[in-house]
Amino acid sequence: MASVTQFTPEEERSLGEKNTLPRMLSIPFAGLGMGLNGFLLGGFVAWNQSTPWMVAALTAFTASMMFCWTSALHEAAHQTLFKSRGLSIWCGRFLGTMMFTPYTAYREVHIRHHAYLNTPRDWELWPYSDPNASLGFRRAFVWFDLLCGVASGPIIYGRIFFHRNSPIKSAATRREIRNEYIAIAAVWGAIWTYVALTHQWTAHILVVLAPMYVAAFMQTFRKFTEHLGMSSFDPLQGTRTVLPRKWLLRLSSFLNFDIFIHGPHHRHPRLTHTTLEAKLNEYQRENPEVNYPAYERYWKAMFAMFPSMIFNPGCGVNAGNTDHLQATTEAEDFASDVVPSGGKKAVMRSAS
Repeated sequence: MASVTQFTPEEERSLGEKNTLPRMLSIPFAGLGMGLNGFLLGGFVAWNQSTPWMVAALTAFTASMMFCWTSALHEAAHQTLFKSRGLSIWCGRFLGTMMFTPYTAYREVHIRHHAYLNTPRDWELWPYSDPNASLGFRRAFVWFDLLCGVASGPIIYGRIFFHRNSPIKSAATRREIRNEYIAIAAVWGAIWTYVALTHQWTAHILVVLAPMYVAAFMQTFRKFTEHLGMSSFDPLQGTRTVLPRKWLLRLSSFLNFDIFIHGPHHRHPRLTHTTLEAKLNEYQRENPEVNYPAYERYWKAMFAMFPSMIFNPGCGVNAGNTDHLQATTEAEDFASDVVPSGGKKAVMRSAS
């Protein structure tokens, strides 16, 4: 059984009070988009001049829903998707299989992303947080990451399993990741065998792979907007937060489990997504002198990120942080609170 997040009693109550199902509509909606597109491409209706536009619109709709799957996988990794940890885990395994990424590998990487934000031990922000990654390599990789996100994502998360310096020492955890890789190979092997035998590659590309490619592009761009160019190891100062006000972005934030409110999530990774906006407002109210990198327009956060993406794709040390990092114990779970120590080093503190 996969490792489980340990919640405090208060966090357990919050988890039981939230309503996840409306935010999970992206899963059936993506299935609906793929089904309708398959119906059109299968020749069940007469082809006319408007059909290519309908196919393109359905592909874009499916991609936008698949983009929300990445946030559902993120919630599943935190095990805040449902009150039942087991249900969160198995939903995460399903979503990870669809994204060529083992759930357990994603969780292990993401735990360290929270514990060691923007530091060399942040496996999720590799190579941008790695001081051994040259500027030239990062400049090249950022475009591979953006334009080939459907491949770069599995590579980044898979490194923690295949790298010779992997921090995963547990034989049970490595066995879980291996079995999830086998499941991914079996599921996609069966899908592609069927597609090949029925000669439906064109439809498969348009109905499934094209939306996946666009969704991966959107997810990578979201990652860049939240992290590229951020030097601080402080969760609130080292991430960009977007608190949307316009209805369309609020809808997108809703379907993405409010992951755009990123700073508070990083500081409190075991809080449910429904409390993040209130937590941000609390920090801003109690610390009016602090200029948090929080935006009400997503495009403003994007423009703040662009120079970094073009000229110096980096985080932490690679973005100019000169703080001295001390070795800490290896993270095995999400900390209930992540706070800066003396404004310098990021350390974990358990909330009581």
